[in-house]
Amino acid sequence: MWEAYKKGYKHWLQIEKSLSKNSVDAYLHDIEKLTQHLINNSTLKSPQDISLQDLQQFVQWIHELGMTSTSQARIISGIRSFYQYCLTEQIATIDPTTLLEAPKTKRTLPDFLSFEEIESIIAQLDLSKLDGTRNKAILETMYSCGLRVSETVNLKLSSLYLDVGFIRVIGKGDKERLVPIGSDAIKYITIYKETVRAHQHVQKGFDDILFLNKFGKNLSRIMIFYIIKELAAKAGIHKKISPHTFRHSFATHLVEGGADLRAVQEMLGHESITTTEIYTHLDRDYLRSTLQAFHPAFKK
Repeated sequence: MWEAYKKGYKHWLQIEKSLSKNSVDAYLHDIEKLTQHLINNSTLKSPQDISLQDLQQFVQWIHELGMTSTSQARIISGIRSFYQYCLTEQIATIDPTTLLEAPKTKRTLPDFLSFEEIESIIAQLDLSKLDGTRNKAILETMYSCGLRVSETVNLKLSSLYLDVGFIRVIGKGDKERLVPIGSDAIKYITIYKETVRAHQHVQKGFDDILFLNKFGKNLSRIMIFYIIKELAAKAGIHKKISPHTFRHSFATHLVEGGADLRAVQEMLGHESITTTEIYTHLDRDYLRSTLQAFHPAFKK
């Protein structure tokens, strides 16, 4: 019974919601958790028969597993999505998640780097090496455009409009957006293409991928992570750094510089402005620290 529901839900996520494979897998994993709980309690009911009390017991169960508030809230979001599907397909007539409360999550501000720290990390690259030239182009592009790491490794040659200063990015849910690209990134992409990539043997199926590994295929996301971690260590920067730190830094520097939040949302590819608004909190912290450093009334 539930296998049919899961199959239909998967199809709905893929077709109706146009979600990426990773997102679809995450949502299906949430439903697996729910059915696992129901089986453990010998109450494998149909979606129509599951009550608010059943879901409250499920939330208590995942809490007792030691999951963080953020993980619990994400799973509950997945269950809500499943019931949206059930109502749409008339599998259920009542949504038991309506009154289901998610744990309060603390909205943590992401680590970001100053422009000087970004420059220091990039300066650690050895441009006498082929991968140094490639990595320079990667990091300049990530910082210039605020790309997710998945968007970076899947960036295509056919998506570069360097003559007019834009790139076309495929984001979450296969949504496309045009993002301006800075002159430094354009410069180093061009150098990489002409001096390194042009002389590589490219594996079949990867002809249109911009950034290639030594085997002629696209880089893995974890490889970008290791590249950045190693460079940060060489630069003596001890913050918690990942490829996403470059994206956070891009957004933070825009907001600090007075950029319109809607424009930042568009460039980052955020579906909701609420996601982008976290950078206004970063901006307020920046303003406060500036006042404390330079305003007489704030100095101790």
